[in-house]
Amino acid sequence: MSEVVVVRGRLVRESSVVDDGVVVASGGRVAVAGSVADAVAAGFGADVEQVPPAPGTYLLPGLVDLHNHGGGGASFPDVTTAEQALPGVLEHRRHGTTTLLASLVTAQPAVLLERAAVLAELAEAGEIEGLHAEGPFLSHRRRGAHNPADLQEGSAELVRDLVRAARGHLRTMTVAPEVPGVVGPGGVAEALVEAGVLPSLGHTDGTTEQAETLIAQVRAGLAAAGGAIGPLTATHLFNGMRPLHHRAPGPIAACLAAAARGDMAVELIGDGVHLDPATVRSVFDMVGAANVVLVTDAMAAAGVADGRYDLGPMSVEVREGVARIVPEPSSGADAAEGAIAGGTAHLVDVVRLAVRAGVPLVDAVRAATAVPAHVLGLSGEVGALVPGARADVLVTDADLRPLRVLRHGAEVSGVAGSRDDVVDTDVVGA
Repeated sequence: MSEVVVVRGRLVRESSVVDDGVVVASGGRVAVAGSVADAVAAGFGADVEQVPPAPGTYLLPGLVDLHNHGGGGASFPDVTTAEQALPGVLEHRRHGTTTLLASLVTAQPAVLLERAAVLAELAEAGEIEGLHAEGPFLSHRRRGAHNPADLQEGSAELVRDLVRAARGHLRTMTVAPEVPGVVGPGGVAEALVEAGVLPSLGHTDGTTEQAETLIAQVRAGLAAAGGAIGPLTATHLFNGMRPLHHRAPGPIAACLAAAARGDMAVELIGDGVHLDPATVRSVFDMVGAANVVLVTDAMAAAGVADGRYDLGPMSVEVREGVARIVPEPSSGADAAEGAIAGGTAHLVDVVRLAVRAGVPLVDAVRAATAVPAHVLGLSGEVGALVPGARADVLVTDADLRPLRVLRHGAEVSGVAGSRDDVVDTDVVGA
């Protein structure tokens, strides 16, 4: 008989909170998620009686991060074996991220193919959900921490090569709509949709109209393919994009309008560094929680000390939890002046900060669970505590700091709270 695991606390659903909630897991799946009465009615009364109420805790679905370059000292774009990448996966899992895409950065095609093949091993082993390729079809002007020498025009052939190297585990790719070869017949966007990979609009200096063209093409392509995945996403909205201006609205206006229609889900790195908390709160108010995805854009320094790290071919300096590209010595610039180079927070930290910013708890949790699960076509499997779903549970204290994590109903070892020092709310990303 399968082991039965029971946890109690304030159960966070998509639109409500059950004060004395219960999750019963059996065989790695959710058997019951609701009130004590629900569990008793399902025949688990004796099991529930052995677990006392826990009013000072929350029960959240395991978190889902669509944009993550590493943690625990491991950089996904730089690993040469699956074993080297696993510490990064486990660093985030111990903080409640039970479903994760490992993100690459722009690099030479041969390097991208090698890294994709390595990370595919982790996907095949069930350690990660798949891969996210951030580049190389990005804007030079809005490249952020991406190596300018490795950026290139759109190539459907490279997309197909990358899909093969990832052995079907490439799930999303960030592209800039104005880059030649991305939009239109035979372009990158078309090749991605045909391969079942979700395009994500980002690192772009494009116009509103160029963004709208990509959004419309992908929306139509996903619909024609049956709508198993999607909608398309905006890679970390605001960051790595032409700023919104009333006489030159750029891509941000198109993304916000598309999200408000339900045609796009916008990523927000709500770590207090990349975005001001008021920006996070305002986007939720404008487009609704169903169209927001909270992400970390984490890099190797997540969960470990400040210092020097690699992010693909770029050198990164982390000071007081803020990661920035180290400028070339010839530039005479200080490291603190370099572009922001990913985040150092865990996704539960981002959820907590969204709540502190004024986002309702159920909305912040939804944006880190059900919405990204829906984007990946995984609704009903992960991202919500409902009967039949994978028994991935994050138990937190009243301040949303991790106390316990279950994945497939099994205990995740090493859970020990979240960092207090990941955020300086006076620092706003460019």
